[in-house]
Formats: sequence, structure tokens, C-alpha cells
Amino acid sequence: MASPDTAEPQAVFRDDDGTLAVVLAGSWSADRAPRIESLAKEIAERVEKASHARFDLSAVVRLDTLGAYVLNRIKHQQEAAGSGVEIVSKRPEHGILLAEVGVHDHYASPADNQFRVVDVLVNIGEAVVRFGRDIVGGAMFLGEVVVGSAGVVFGPRKFRGPSLVNQIEMIAFNGAPIIMLISFLVGCIVAQQGIFQLQQFGATVFVVNLTGILILRELGVLLTSIMIAGRSGSAFTAEIGSMKMREEIDALRVMGLDPIEVLVVPRILALVISLPILTFISSMAGLTGAALVSWLYGNIGIDTFLARLQSVITWKHFAVGLIKAPFMAFVIGLIASIEGLAVKGSAESLGRQVTASVVKAIFMVIVVDGLFAIFFASIEF
Repeated sequence: MASPDTAEPQAVFRDDDGTLAVVLAGSWSADRAPRIESLAKEIAERVEKASHARFDLSAVVRLDTLGAYVLNRIKHQQEAAGSGVEIVSKRPEHGILLAEVGVHDHYASPADNQFRVVDVLVNIGEAVVRFGRDIVGGAMFLGEVVVGSAGVVFGPRKFRGPSLVNQIEMIAFNGAPIIMLISFLVGCIVAQQGIFQLQQFGATVFVVNLTGILILRELGVLLTSIMIAGRSGSAFTAEIGSMKMREEIDALRVMGLDPIEVLVVPRILALVISLPILTFISSMAGLTGAALVSWLYGNIGIDTFLARLQSVITWKHFAVGLIKAPFMAFVIGLIASIEGLAVKGSAESLGRQVTASVVKAIFMVIVVDGLFAIFFASIEF
């Protein structure tokens, strides 16, 4: 005699006061798939001829996702054709499985891809709301950083000196070569294009003024900040985000340590210290590239370049870039820390927050640079 789990699936049909009653029995599982499919065709043909049908699963000894899927498929197909189908069972586990399979048995129709003005306005509104939330969240986090910094100032023993030194090494020492290379190449390109344009007016020598002021006031600090945002800012977000995923930040709180003091303050302070140093190195590399190209393309000797640069550049031009650097560093560190702490429990969330960190940091660096440019122009500095 066959065991209940190996019993062949069966379907018995009878008329119950105008309702087609389909009594199912046996094992409706994946190992009986061929028999289930043949029964499904027969059931569908019978149900098509009736206005209403009821499937009784009380005698089914085994039901898995395949059997539940087939029954749900028959039910939905017949209901779409206008017939009413009801599935009943005395065993509650059957209802749970049918409900779960039913969730995945429907596929939403593809969304209408037609352009609509309302959709554009909705997207703009959502972007404005997200921007407002970011501003509020940033202001709140800034307050936490200020409180954490005050705690470190008034309690020096809380300050993590080795962490600060390690971060400065990672940001300034390890980042200097790539920043020098990029600044050198950009200085060469700006000088070359300046020479080609100015020589039309017989004013090639003014390329010294152009490159000197542009690199010291704008390009040096801007290139450095963008590189640091992409290099160190993303690293901060990934490090803090990984700790958030592994619940290490919660462990710090359990041990009585403030994550802001332990993780955020040393990183932001390291950025504030490192970025002015890297800005100076970047400016010198950019001027070196400009001097080299001026000598090769503009027949301006190195001694002539340096002499004119000394007569054109004042301490104000040199100070502008260094004044901007700490503010840009603080913005980069703040955004990187916010996005790191916003990471949820998945790798997808980590990647999303790292991307957001880099994009937002670069955007805010350019905004801060523009605000400083307007400010310095208004005070004629």
C-alpha cells in the first residue's frame, strides 16, 4: 500500500447545487508534476463550463509550492475569464501556503512610460523634500559634532591621538603623490591653452598672471578638495558604514563610548589639518607644470617666469586658497560621516551611501568655493 506522501494526486468532480465541487486528494507536490499538470488541464476545462467552482483541499495529504502555484494559476485564469473560483481547506497550512504563493503569482502591468508634466513636478517635489531633510539632518549632526569636539577639548583623555595621526598619514602622506600629479598636469594644460590664446594678441607673457592667480586662488584648493572628497571622503563613509553594518557602533555605545568622539572627530580634524597642506603642495605642483609649459611653448624662461610671478602674486592670492581649505575639509568630513552613519544592513545600502557621499561632497565643495569667491570679491581681497 502506498504511503500518503506518495499517493497520486486525484480530482473528483461533482455538482453541488449549481456549483462545481472539485475534491482534491493525494500528494500535490513537485515529484508528481506530470500528473498535476494533466489534472490541471482537466480541471480548467471543467471549470470553464461552470459559472462557479469550489476546490476542496481537505483530503490533500501533501501540498508544496508547485501544487499551490498550479491551483492559484487555475483560479486566476478562470476568474479572468469570468468564472468564480473558491479554494477551501480544513488545514490552515494550506491557506498560508496558497496566500504566500499568491503574492508572487501576480505581476503588475508595466508602468506607463509616457511623459507627463505631473510626474516631473512630483519628482521635483520629492527632491526638494529630500534636500530639506538633508539640510535639517546635517544641522543636527553638526550640533552633535560640536558637542563631541567640546567633550574632547574639556576631556583631553578622550582624544584619540593615534587615530588622528593615522588618518593624517592616510589623507596627506598617501594622497600627496596623486594630487601632485593631477595638479601638475592641470597646470600644464591651463598654461598651454593660455599661451595659445594670448599669443594671438602678443601677450604671451601674461600667461604667468593667468596661471599664478588661477592656481593659487581657485584650482589648487578646488582640485585638492575634489580629490580628497573622492578618495578620503568615500573611505570614511565605507569605514563607518561597515562598522554600522556589523553593529560595531552599537557596541561602542554599549561600552559607554561616543561614536562621534571616537570615529568622527578624529577624521574631521585630520581633514582640516591635511587639506591646507595638500592645497599648498597642489599649488606648487600646478605652478611647476605651468612654468615648464611656458618655457617649452611660450619661450618664457624659468627665471623670467619666477620673476614675473613674484611681481604679480601677493600674499593675498596665496592666502585665499589656504583660507578656503579648512572649510572645505570640514564639509567633506561632515558629509562623509553623515552618509556613513546612514548605512543600513545591506551591501547595497553601503554602495548607495558611498556614492551619495562623493556626489554631495563634490557638490558642496564647489558651492563653498563659489560662496568664498563672491565673499572675497565683495571685500576686494
